[in-house]
Amino acid sequence: MATYRSAVMKGWILGSVFGTLFGCAVGPDFSPPEPSPAAGYGRSPTLLPSAGAADVQQHLSPGNQVIGQWWELYHSPQLNETLALAIAGSPTLDTARATLAQAQQAIVVVAGALYPQANLGASGTRERVNSGVFAGPGHAAGNLFSIGPTVSFSPDIFGGVRRQIEQQTALAEVQRYELAAAYLSLTGNAVVQAINIASAREQIKAVDDIIAVDQQNLQLTQIAQEAGKAAMTDVLSAQSQLAADRALLPPLTQQLSAAGDALTVLVGKTPAEWTPPAFDFDALSLPTALPVSLPSILVHERPDILAGEAQLHAASAAIGVATAQLYPNVTLTASWTQAAASTRALFENSNSLWGLGGGITAPIFHGGTLAAQRREAVDAFAAQLGIYRQTVLQAFGQVADTLQALEHDAKALDAQREALDTAQASLELSQESYKEGQASVIQVLQAQRLFGQARLGYAQAKSQRHLDTAQLFEAMGGAWQDWKDPSMR
Repeated sequence: MATYRSAVMKGWILGSVFGTLFGCAVGPDFSPPEPSPAAGYGRSPTLLPSAGAADVQQHLSPGNQVIGQWWELYHSPQLNETLALAIAGSPTLDTARATLAQAQQAIVVVAGALYPQANLGASGTRERVNSGVFAGPGHAAGNLFSIGPTVSFSPDIFGGVRRQIEQQTALAEVQRYELAAAYLSLTGNAVVQAINIASAREQIKAVDDIIAVDQQNLQLTQIAQEAGKAAMTDVLSAQSQLAADRALLPPLTQQLSAAGDALTVLVGKTPAEWTPPAFDFDALSLPTALPVSLPSILVHERPDILAGEAQLHAASAAIGVATAQLYPNVTLTASWTQAAASTRALFENSNSLWGLGGGITAPIFHGGTLAAQRREAVDAFAAQLGIYRQTVLQAFGQVADTLQALEHDAKALDAQREALDTAQASLELSQESYKEGQASVIQVLQAQRLFGQARLGYAQAKSQRHLDTAQLFEAMGGAWQDWKDPSMR
């Protein structure tokens, strides 16, 4: 299978050679849209807010590029192995590779029209004719054999074929960037599901801690009730709280199962074939230095933006294809045939027939069809330009949202950690006071409830920070150019 670059180079070489021989290509020459000088992400501080002493400090690195295989920054062998499996076994990538190969062959198909078209024909017939149509009655039968090549050639004077090559080359670029987008989506989603697994496990640990506290409170309440220091209603309240907190576990267990199944699908396996690792935040090192590409670089790194630009290029070339239909088409033909009544005499010099011809076809009246086709192509280009601009705007908006989210994540995590520490201290104090008879069971249950909420809130804030960090790497393009895949070369 021809690689992407060889297919593109062949198309452009053929177009250049025949363009020099037979004239220029009509229609507009494409140039990529220039990004707005004001394009940017808005306010993005270099140093993100502190997430508290217990969590790592992140900072932005404007102008730095995302490294290839960015997920290695998490320093998790389990994550690296999982991503390697996903890249090797993804049906989505296989589909994208095959679609790219199909688009590359389409370039070769169109480029064939630049060459003379040669065919070899052979025939044999036996006929019975009425030989007496003019000279009297009678019939005669005879054989006729013929063989020979025919050659036809249509010089690409106005560049219609070259514009088709340009269009197909741009469409192949679209598929190349679609493959890159599939790679970026696959790796990003795999990291997200790994984080979801770690998040569910962290929240399950939090609920287990809450349930342990519930059980301890229930024991204290039962002891107090037996000693006559608490009413039966206090015991029932403690039992009710324990049952309510136990009800938090099934949804989290389902979340863990769903994340594991989603990751299994991403690596191209079934749940019976593969079990995802038990990811844990303690084994995932949150990246501290976060690269932020310059706005002018982002438009040349995001595969969705590059695919939109290639689609725009294809739409521009389509204008040239439609414009060429308005001009005359020249066709040159040549044939050489050996014809005889028997195969023995077929190749005798006296039975050689040859012919040369030339023709020109110029459009005169097509009911406005050709002009409408060109206007249609121009309108399609304008529509594609709007899609491209919207893609760029959405990309910048996504980056800006992610940068703001990381800033808010640090503040939220700091606040949740402070709330957790305060709630834990309050719970411990309430329990001690209850043992000494200086606090009621209601106060203990309230302190417990605040601790449980803070424990879950901290786990969720930590998870969101990990997710938004992964989202930033994906929003920056994920360094897909460093992907070692033969289809991308």
